[in-house]
Amino acid sequence: MPTDFRIGDVVRLHKPHPCGGYDWLVVRIGADIGLRCVTCNHRVLLERSEVERRLKTFVFHVQPPDPFDGDALKGLAVGDEDSR
Repeated sequence: MPTDFRIGDVVRLHKPHPCGGYDWLVVRIGADIGLRCVTCNHRVLLERSEVERRLKTFVFHVQPPDPFDGDALKGLAVGDEDSR
C-alpha cells in the first residue's frame, strides 16, 4: 500500500542533502513527489517509490479536515441572509 503523502507534510529522509539538511517539505503529489529542502529551499522531483524507499519518518503530518466538524462547514453557506 502506498504511503499517504499530503501537501504540507515534512518528511525526514535517510541521506542528507548536500547543504546538510535532512528535512523536506512536500510541495507536489502525484506519480512523482515534489520536495523542497527546509534548510536551503532547493526543490527536487522524485518518483513516489524512491521517496518511499528513502523515507525515514514524518516530522510533521498534515491532518485532513474532519467532514463531520461543524466549524469546517461555516464558510460553505449556500445563500447570504444579509442580501434579503
